[in-house]
Amino acid sequence: MARYVLKRVLISIPVLVGVALILFLLLNVVPGDPVTMMMREHIKPDLIEIFRERMGLNDPVLVRFGKYMLNALHGDFGMSYKLRRDISELIFQAFPQTIKLTIYAALVAWCIGIPAGIISAIKQNTLIDRSFMAFSLMGVSLPVFWAGLLMQYVFAFKLSLLPVSGYYSIRHYIMPSIVLGWSSAGSIARMTRSNLLEIMKNDFIRTARAKGLKETSVILGHALKNAMLPVVTMMAIQVSGLLGGAVMTESIFGVPGLGVLAIDGIRYRDMPLLQGTILFTTVIVIAGNLIADLLYSVLDPRIRYE
Repeated sequence: MARYVLKRVLISIPVLVGVALILFLLLNVVPGDPVTMMMREHIKPDLIEIFRERMGLNDPVLVRFGKYMLNALHGDFGMSYKLRRDISELIFQAFPQTIKLTIYAALVAWCIGIPAGIISAIKQNTLIDRSFMAFSLMGVSLPVFWAGLLMQYVFAFKLSLLPVSGYYSIRHYIMPSIVLGWSSAGSIARMTRSNLLEIMKNDFIRTARAKGLKETSVILGHALKNAMLPVVTMMAIQVSGLLGGAVMTESIFGVPGLGVLAIDGIRYRDMPLLQGTILFTTVIVIAGNLIADLLYSVLDPRIRYE
């Protein structure tokens, strides 16, 4: 197991370098000058070159990339062009908000998706089954930004039940958590249903029924336990995926997390801020996928990594 973890970590290093390099090259192709964006109305042509030289923007692209990666290995993502603050500090201030939103969204996805999948499997081909699967398909297909704006219009503007944006209390997180977790809930419900229906066809289920066990005991005690292995693994992968999906949700609902930092980096062409945010998020996603893979051996002792 230790060898497998080490192998996965070593494979992740080229992925991180590749993501950083592609992002670095793309930001240098996008039109616009960060010095001009930073100085705005106070811009003076004779100062542009001075600031570009001081900020290292006149160095070749690969030289700047090498310096950036060397500093990033020590946890230094540089200084924000726009905010003039250390990017590592900005990231660790915003990260708790993103984690909080991700946890709430994951709880919404699990609490809705698993029961919906179980009920759909039990009530196969009934109106309840079709309704739950239609709701799940809608969650998977509906764009996050559209769902967010729709919920704001209905529950905040029309009904005045929830605050339209902010992050000051649990009520502020209800709508963004539902919007972000809806898609994951749909995927979990569909996979739970399909796995449970497949497991219910096995011989040991017929044996359990032949012993006179109640249908509830057969489903929850025998079938569900075996059907949940791939579902739990997908749930772990989705937690890391929710971090990436929080970008749009945070922007819509005014949650000052990593997504807002990334949007600010794009808006002001703040290359160090955008690079640091995406690179940090990439590390979290890779770590989440590794944990999801390791869950296989924890949940099923028959699985071993060679």
